Amino acid sequence: MIHNPELDWYKSSYSDSSEGDDCVEVAATPASIHVRDSKDTRLPGLTFGTGAWAGFVRQVS
Repeated sequence: MIHNPELDWYKSSYSDSSEGDDCVEVAATPASIHVRDSKDTRLPGLTFGTGAWAGFVRQVS
């Protein structure tokens, strides 16, 4: 994933653990969903099309 400073990142409401620091951040655009590790935002993240993301959310909800 290419770093895009214009993305509006937020911590996932489903991202929580007993460790307290295991977090996933998500940013959405009209065409894609971006996911990254909040502990080290310099690491590459993942990008999904909106259809793929919707299918993922249906499966885990």
